[in-house]
Amino acid sequence: MQGDVTDALTRAFFEEWARVGYSALSLERVAKNAGAGKAALYRRWSSKVVMASDLLSKVGLTLTELPDMGSLEADLFAFLLSLRRVLCHRIIRRVILDLHAETGREPALKAAFWPFQEARRTRVKTLIDRAIARGEVPVTVDRETATDFMVSALYWLLCKHWRAVGFSAS
Repeated sequence: MQGDVTDALTRAFFEEWARVGYSALSLERVAKNAGAGKAALYRRWSSKVVMASDLLSKVGLTLTELPDMGSLEADLFAFLLSLRRVLCHRIIRRVILDLHAETGREPALKAAFWPFQEARRTRVKTLIDRAIARGEVPVTVDRETATDFMVSALYWLLCKHWRAVGFSAS
């Protein structure tokens, strides 16, 4: 029963965040939308930032582990397809856009989001390491820049697409 309430609060929290943005998010509305009382929410999380940090770390913006596809091109295609699926989810895309804006104003959110950014970077570096081992790219390749380029290009292309179809984060 407690898991059901926590799951309902989690869903309501992210739906509310996607709907109104972090700054306008109300924990009272989250509790109401989850069909729970404020006390149930506050027993689990003492504040909005604590709830956001905890839920980001639990549900995560994770990407699945990708097997070696045999080439850098195939590895990148599989990785970017996986990332695209995550970023195109209707709730995740709104939360991600808002989260990037809010991390500059809320250090706790930045700290909560950092592990996901690092995990994504590590995953891309693994793809690059495989390509180096296969002799597809030189050992001198700048792994940091290559990682930034691969992920940011997809992110900004998706943002451009979202704007073109009239999507906004608000």
